Amino acid sequence: MALPKAKEIVSSNPVVVFSKTHCPYCRTVKQLLTQLGANFKTIELDTESDGGEIQAALAAWTGQKTVPNVFIGGNHIGGCDKTTAIHNEGKLVPLLSQAGAVGSPSA
Repeated sequence: MALPKAKEIVSSNPVVVFSKTHCPYCRTVKQLLTQLGANFKTIELDTESDGGEIQAALAAWTGQKTVPNVFIGGNHIGGCDKTTAIHNEGKLVPLLSQAGAVGSPSA
C-alpha cells in the first residue's frame, strides 16, 4: 500500500517533500521552499507509522533511497543537492510557478 499512497500524495499536491525530522538536508530544502513562498506538503517519514515502507516504495519508484525526496508538479526532482542546483540555475521558481505552488493563489 505504500507506493499507491506515495503516488496519491504526489498527485494531489503541487510540491511534496518526503523528509525526516532530524535530517539537515531536509531542513535546507524546506527552508528554501519557505523562503520562496512555496506551498508544499511535507511527509516526515520518521513520524509516519508506515514511513519505512513509503521510503522503500519511493526508492523503487524513483531510484533515490535518501531524503529529502522532492516532487514538483508530480515530477521527481531529487534531493537537496539537485533542488538547490535547480534553484541556483534559476529554474526552481519557474517550476514552482508552473505547478501552482507560488504566485497568485488559485481560485
